[in-house]
Amino acid sequence: MTGWTVTGIVLVLMVIIGVGSYSGKKVKNENDFLTGGGHAGPGLVCGVLLGSLVSSQSTIGSVQLAFHFGLTAWWFTLGSGLGCLLMAVGYVRTLRRSKCVTELQIISSEYGTAAEEVGSVLNSLGIFITVLSQVMACIGLFTLMFPSMPMVTAAVLTVAIMCFYVVFGGAWGAGMGGVVKVTLLYLAFMGGVVIVLMTEGGISGLAASLNALFAGKPLGMVQEAAHHLNNLPTVSDVSARFGRMMARGFMKDFGSCLSCMLGVLSTQTYAQAVWSAKTDSDARKGVMLSALLCPPLGIAGILIGLSMRAHYITASEAAALQAAGQAVPDLPVLASTLHVLPAFAVDHLPPLAAGVVLGTLLITVVGGGAGLSLGMSSILEKDIFRRFMKDTSARHELLVTRLTIVVSLVAAAVIALTVPNKMLNDLGFLSMGLRGAVVFAPMTCALMLKGRLRSGFVIASIVLAPSAMILGQFMKFPVDPLLVGMAVSVGLCAAGLLFPPDKSGARSPQE
Repeated sequence: MTGWTVTGIVLVLMVIIGVGSYSGKKVKNENDFLTGGGHAGPGLVCGVLLGSLVSSQSTIGSVQLAFHFGLTAWWFTLGSGLGCLLMAVGYVRTLRRSKCVTELQIISSEYGTAAEEVGSVLNSLGIFITVLSQVMACIGLFTLMFPSMPMVTAAVLTVAIMCFYVVFGGAWGAGMGGVVKVTLLYLAFMGGVVIVLMTEGGISGLAASLNALFAGKPLGMVQEAAHHLNNLPTVSDVSARFGRMMARGFMKDFGSCLSCMLGVLSTQTYAQAVWSAKTDSDARKGVMLSALLCPPLGIAGILIGLSMRAHYITASEAAALQAAGQAVPDLPVLASTLHVLPAFAVDHLPPLAAGVVLGTLLITVVGGGAGLSLGMSSILEKDIFRRFMKDTSARHELLVTRLTIVVSLVAAAVIALTVPNKMLNDLGFLSMGLRGAVVFAPMTCALMLKGRLRSGFVIASIVLAPSAMILGQFMKFPVDPLLVGMAVSVGLCAAGLLFPPDKSGARSPQE
């Protein structure tokens, strides 16, 4: 890595640290920290939402998935965009009218504290899985950019920068940092698309490069040994792998899209973006802008991932070729597919521009982890910790929220150092799905079917839906685990309509 590359990284980090410091001056109380005091315009709402939503899964993870499966990598950003669209059209007004601070408080106001407490723990677990994936990606970026850096040092830096991003400024920091991050990210990804199309000779040239490398070639015939994927003996097999939206099967890819849609509606951080707006109109415009901006990033990531797939091999593929007695192509070798996007920047951009892109990727991951940890800490402080706090002053609550963010990030870093890497989008889909299974149906019923469901059915939904989803994951059901969980959740809530609460107030917290 050249000095210019390091300079580019440092410049971006200085910008985001400056934004974090400036935003911290706007925080006078806990309301400012959690929702920006309700003074955000459409741009800041979009910054809060996309600052967390466009994270490692939307960038590094989507390029990584495109490297393996091509077009199917679009489901994360497309599903997220559709989730934002659904939120803008159907939920912004009702969320703001609830006058709540967390989504679980909405459920609690209708179905009692038991629903809130159980849902808070399970929803926080879902968010924590995504925070963990952001920390893993950030550690990976540091070790890629600075190969001699120990993993522990990378973990410490990751936690420190994420804390700086959000601990001081809260929603203000997440929003301002998100605007900066998305702007830089769009410039980087659209510039990458131009480079890919020019160097590959368009889409047809890219397809020809993939066919020349895989179709019936030794590399195409060791895919099962290297990655546990189908081998690629023909051109049609290459096209089926990289050119189909449903390359992994309809149920899996449709389930992934649904996970993202429901995850957007069921995540505290994204709801906080809505509550941060000055007016309903500002909130709706900000969420709609997010819906428009998210999917194009996925298309750009797919093109970059496919271009890298056509000209790079993985270490496991090289080993599989050697084991099969085949010559290893004279191509760059990637130690991990997490490195696909960073390697594109380093190998195909001028040093300073590469540094800016790497720095942008770093703050993208940082922003995602920091913003989601803000949402998780809000849930834990408001829905659980407050019940045990003797001092409930605004100053003390703000301190507890900030400490919760720090502790959650440290815990994620410790886990990231002790578990093997997974494909980032798999963690993202799992996290989104878990949040959706816990929150979506109960919150929707609380907002739109007031007084019509008995609380026992909702509590059962909150407990049994994620349990069914996890069971489906381990039992390897032929359908996406989220579909199993949502079937249980919606089924129980629908059953609750058949046994409405009595007129004497059965939907009180004591029911």
